Amino acid sequence: MCSGSSPAGRKKPKIASPKFNPQKLTANSNSASIGLMRAPCSSRLPIACTAIILASASISPAWAFLGFFKKTDKTVAPNNAELQSQEATAMVLLRDGRAAQSAGDGGKASKIYDSIVEKYRFTNSASEAAFAKATIVRVNGKLDDAFDAFQIFIDRYRQSPRFPDAIQQQYEIAEEAKGGKKQRSLILLPMKLGSEEVIKLYQQIIKNAPYGKFAPLAQFSIAEIYQEKGDKAKATQAFQTVVDNYPSSKEASEAQFRIGAISNIAANKTQDSSNLVQTRDALQTYVATNPSGDRASEAQAILSQVDATEAARSLEVAKFYEKSGKPKAAAIYYNEALKYGTPEASAEARDRLASLAKEFPEELVDVKSNPSNNYTVPAAMDLRSRDDYAGPPAPELARLSQKPKMRKENEAFMPIPLQEPDLPTRPTGAPAPGSLLPPVIAPGDKPLLLPVPPAPTSAPAAPPVPPAPAPEAPPAKSN
Repeated sequence: MCSGSSPAGRKKPKIASPKFNPQKLTANSNSASIGLMRAPCSSRLPIACTAIILASASISPAWAFLGFFKKTDKTVAPNNAELQSQEATAMVLLRDGRAAQSAGDGGKASKIYDSIVEKYRFTNSASEAAFAKATIVRVNGKLDDAFDAFQIFIDRYRQSPRFPDAIQQQYEIAEEAKGGKKQRSLILLPMKLGSEEVIKLYQQIIKNAPYGKFAPLAQFSIAEIYQEKGDKAKATQAFQTVVDNYPSSKEASEAQFRIGAISNIAANKTQDSSNLVQTRDALQTYVATNPSGDRASEAQAILSQVDATEAARSLEVAKFYEKSGKPKAAAIYYNEALKYGTPEASAEARDRLASLAKEFPEELVDVKSNPSNNYTVPAAMDLRSRDDYAGPPAPELARLSQKPKMRKENEAFMPIPLQEPDLPTRPTGAPAPGSLLPPVIAPGDKPLLLPVPPAPTSAPAAPPVPPAPAPEAPPAKSN
């Protein structure tokens, strides 16, 4: 064990105070521990103190250890007293910002609004400042920057009464971008947002308010962008989303019609029969749900065109199968032509079906039993070639089975009399033998129940004169 005093004639070494370096805290603490073991006993005390300080510094920063210079967390809501004080200060700043904005100094107003949002974010004035800052960006900035400014307001202040106004502003910005409004870029050249960027704007609007009044409008605009790009699959899916998610909106009926119209355009360009089926399904749904809609007549015209097109294609396919020696397949397509075709196509299909039924009766048995085809094959078959045919029906049965026909002009017929005939009357004398009507009683033979008043033309009868009173007898004389 060594004493606290150094040997005689030996000078104490000078130890320099280590400088504080946060990046070498751990290394310094380790080296201080090693130096403490190797240093002389007389010099261990200052080294030990230094090691303790370095060890404490390695655990936490000096200001955190001492409790000085601690910053206030702005994400924590203040208490009521602090909030009232901040609200008063923020209202004064908000008034100054609005004054600068009204004076046309947007830069100064933006700085004031930013300071309000940064320092007093939990006040009502902060939400007003954020909305006002977004309006300044929309007037002076680019479309995407203005959209982002309103998005900051929406993310932070969803409970603000300005929330619907912010959604409307975002929708208007997206509509301007969709319409091709140009904006200035960093290189001072006019440019516009691409279709995919505009679609993202609409998708963000739907995300902000999925069932707001601008959600179906935004989804419909997305579908229109895909339609303009010629992307049938995505456009149909986007329009179907409008129908499914917002069935009570006025955009839903138009979206249903657009689905049929897009499929009809694709059907005219390709030979894919599935486009005709999609067109018919979509437009029939539109007509059923909107019988008096604005597009009802147009939908009916497209449906007639689709039927004619499908009938013509079915006739071609049926003739191909008939030439190929496949009467069963030919009969199926002839039935399709007979179902959807024009009168000319239907007549041709009916004749061909009759010929196939006469030439290949066994081949068409399955076609006849098919419920989807039995509406045409029995009528088109040649019944005289069947074994159970017993000839035409009797004339009376044939006449009864006929449908009523309209009367022609050259047929003789009697018009309806304009004067009614005389009705039968009762006899005045004795009834005829076998008559059920009793004779009419003469007016004088039956007494009247009530007196008959005089005729209006006769003079009124004089009122009866009451009889004069009889004179009184004189009183008798007494004796």
